[in-house]
Amino acid sequence: MYRKVLLAYDGSPPADAALAAAIVLLRGQPTELELVYVMFDLPLNVEFSDSTMLEASRASQRAAADAILSKASQRLAEDALPAQCTILDAGGRRTAEVIVERAVREHAGLIVIGSHGRRGISRALLGSDAELVARLSPVPVLIVKEPGHAP
Repeated sequence: MYRKVLLAYDGSPPADAALAAAIVLLRGQPTELELVYVMFDLPLNVEFSDSTMLEASRASQRAAADAILSKASQRLAEDALPAQCTILDAGGRRTAEVIVERAVREHAGLIVIGSHGRRGISRALLGSDAELVARLSPVPVLIVKEPGHAP
């Protein structure tokens, strides 16, 4: 079906819903799965702090990302779906841009991403990484809503 699938994963409930959907979709398929976690930029008060504090903050963020991806990887292994785990640095860009760039560079045939299913003012204020991924991506995108959110 797909040679390579990129799953944007951050450990949130919408990401867990996307992971569950990917398991159903890819079970028994000869597909490479890549879990991608995008590290956000640190606040300016940390970015402009001394190098010790900056490095400690980045190390802490990377350790948290490793733990999140490890847990998801274990869940996939239970379903005999091996996955490559990748941590990417936002580097001043929006999360969606980083995800799309990775999918294109790795020749992914599909991006799977979770969505909070926000509507109205909360969507306008908080934005939607999933929506932006869908708008930017030349690759098909499967957006999975968090359970309990009506369309």
